[in-house]
Amino acid sequence: MKVTRFAKFGLQIHRNLEKCRILSPSSIFQLKPTSLRNFSTKNSFRPNRNFGEILNRSGGRLGIGISACTFTLGAVLYSLTKSPSGNVAAASSERPQHKISRKVRTHTDNTGLKITLYQYQTCPFCCKVRAFLDYYGFNYDVIEVNSVRQTEIKWSGYRKVPIVVIDGLGPDGYLVLKDSTVIISILKSFLLDRSRSINLIQQCYPSLESKNEKGKKVVEFPNRYFLMYFDSKPDRSPEALKLERKWRRWTDDCLVHMLSPNVYRTFSEAFQAFNYFSEVGEWEQNFSNLERKMVIYVGAFVMYFIGKVLKRRHSLKDDVRVSLYDALNEWTTALGKNQKYMGGDQPNLGDLSAYGALSSIEGCNAFQDALNNTKIRRWYSDMKEIVTSHEGAEVIKMGK
Repeated sequence: MKVTRFAKFGLQIHRNLEKCRILSPSSIFQLKPTSLRNFSTKNSFRPNRNFGEILNRSGGRLGIGISACTFTLGAVLYSLTKSPSGNVAAASSERPQHKISRKVRTHTDNTGLKITLYQYQTCPFCCKVRAFLDYYGFNYDVIEVNSVRQTEIKWSGYRKVPIVVIDGLGPDGYLVLKDSTVIISILKSFLLDRSRSINLIQQCYPSLESKNEKGKKVVEFPNRYFLMYFDSKPDRSPEALKLERKWRRWTDDCLVHMLSPNVYRTFSEAFQAFNYFSEVGEWEQNFSNLERKMVIYVGAFVMYFIGKVLKRRHSLKDDVRVSLYDALNEWTTALGKNQKYMGGDQPNLGDLSAYGALSSIEGCNAFQDALNNTKIRRWYSDMKEIVTSHEGAEVIKMGK
C-alpha cells in the first residue's frame, strides 16, 4: 500500500474523530476498513475545517505531531483489521459465539429472558443500559466488544453499542435491540405488562431514516422515550410520565455532551482517563500490549483535540468544568431539597439514565471535581447503592 493512502487513512480518522458524540475512547475506531478501497491519489481529501483551525492555533509543530500520530494509528488499525489472507475482513450475516466477559446473576429474575449485552465498558450509553438492568435485577451476560476490531458486533450490521440480544425470540432464534433509550423503553414496557411479548413491544418503536444537513444518514426512533401500556392503566400520572421523559431526553441531549470535553480537558487528564478506561475495560485481556499502549497514548493525544471540537460544537463555556457543574446543578435544583430521586421515593428512568451516563466517568478527575463542586454527591451515592443492590428487583419478583 502506498504511503499516500496511509496518510489519507489518517486524515479520515481525523474526520471520524471530529464526529464523535460519546465519551468512549472506542469512538476513535468508528471507521470502516473498507473505506480504504475508495481512496485514490487523485482525490482531494481534507480534514474538517474546525479541526484544522484548532491545529493552526496550536502551532505548526503540534500539527505535525498529531498528524504523525494519526498516520501511525492508521497504519496499525489497517494491519489489525486485515484478515489472514490479506484482505479486509467482511462482516458476517450470522451471529457467532463469542467469549462472555462476565455473567450477572440475581435470584429474583423470573422473566425467563436470556439477555446478552454487547458493550464498551466506559460508553455512557452502555452504562445507562447496565444501570437499568442492574437496578431491576435482570440476569444477563456481558460481551466486551474489542474497540479496534469490533469482531463481536460485525454480524449485526450495526457499528454502535450497546446492542442487546435476547435468545429464544424472533424468527432467527434471537431478537436484537439497538439504541440505549429504546432498549430501556422496551424492557420497562415488558415489565409493566408481561402479557405482551417483547416481539410485539419492539414493533411499537419503528425507526425512521433521514439525512441531516450534511447529507449523512441518521436513524431516529420518534417515540423512544415513551412506554407502552397497551390496555393497561398507567402506573403513574401523565405529569410524572412527562417529567420522566424530560429528564431521559436531558441526559441524552445535555449531560452526555458535557462528559468528553471535561474528561479530555488537558493532556494529563486525557492520559489519566485512558488509563482508567484500560483498567475497567480490561484492555489487557482484549488487546495485545502494543495495541493497548497505542490506544492509550495516541488515543489520549487525539481525544484531547476532539474535546476542543466538541466544546465548540455544544457551546460549552471556556472552562468546561463550569458547564458540567451547571448541568449537574440544573439536575439537583430540579430535584430539590426534600426529594430523594427525580421519581420521588423511588428512581424513575430519568434517574437511571442520568446515573448511568455519569457513572461512565467515575474514575476520572472530572467526576471527583463534580462531587466536590456541586451537590450531586448525595443523589449519586444513593443511586449507586440501590442500583448495585438491585433494589428494583422486587418489580421482577412480583411479576409486575
